[in-house]
Amino acid sequence: MAEILLEVKNLKKYFPITKGLFSKVVGHVHALDEVSFQVKRGKTLGLVGESGCGKTTAGKTILKLLEPTSGEIWYDGTNITQYTKQQMKGLRRQMQIIFQDPFSSLNPRITVGGIVGAAIEIHDIARGKEKEDVIATLLKKVGLQPEYMRRYPHEFSGGQRQRIGVARALAVNPKLIIGDEPVSALDVSIQAQIINLLEDLQGERGLAYIIIAHDLSVISHISNEIAVMYLGKIVEMAPVKEIYSEPLHPYTEALLSAVPIADPTVKKTRIILKGDVPSPINPPSGCRFHPRCPYRFEPCDRIEPEFKRVGGDHFVACHLR
Repeated sequence: MAEILLEVKNLKKYFPITKGLFSKVVGHVHALDEVSFQVKRGKTLGLVGESGCGKTTAGKTILKLLEPTSGEIWYDGTNITQYTKQQMKGLRRQMQIIFQDPFSSLNPRITVGGIVGAAIEIHDIARGKEKEDVIATLLKKVGLQPEYMRRYPHEFSGGQRQRIGVARALAVNPKLIIGDEPVSALDVSIQAQIINLLEDLQGERGLAYIIIAHDLSVISHISNEIAVMYLGKIVEMAPVKEIYSEPLHPYTEALLSAVPIADPTVKKTRIILKGDVPSPINPPSGCRFHPRCPYRFEPCDRIEPEFKRVGGDHFVACHLR
């Protein structure tokens, strides 16, 4: 079994809601609530769910771009939950992020060489001609011409910009990369190119990924495991083949029913969830999915289901299981 690189234990992130002249705290947004999972070296965990379920917050909290409210973050056997900004600076070389929007994530006033080379300089990896050689190698690695380092972001397409974002993440030779919906802003054909690039880089460098997405059809091609999030909680987690062949949570079933099949002869029943996602400020009692669940019964609105193993590496939080 692959060694564990990252382990998240009971991670919580609440954002305070303030009101009045003295900014009195009147409530909290429950963005993450008791989230736990592991990421193995050289493997990929897909984190999926609707917009607003807490996926991006999870990624930023793991990287400590946001401070966790409670819980633990273990990286390579070390508890980094209480690390200061200075301590995290040394760890940034090992943990990087690829942002969702390839347009706003690149500074339009800085050349590609400056964008990719910033981290190389900050972490004192290389300078001068050596730094330029490293940048040229990185650009070639992600499918761009080395001379592009003299150009500015506005001169590139969305797919090319995301390749620049990938090169920036690779610049410090990390072990873990968090992709915050890295292909959602791209055309379908370009999405496939970026996914293939990430897979190739993983094979060459032994990278571990957390890929955040809302599109299960995209994430299935690169993930080893999938964790399904709903309203700040993981409701199901399993190897990708098990999630697709035997989804056990009603929310996972609904998500998979929306994935199109490239075969006109196959009839698929679409599960339409009724109602809106409840507010994370005041989440429902019991199971958070129960107001929209077509299978809900007596204990669902009172008792929160345990997130438990139901066989192998398959975990689910549902009273039906």
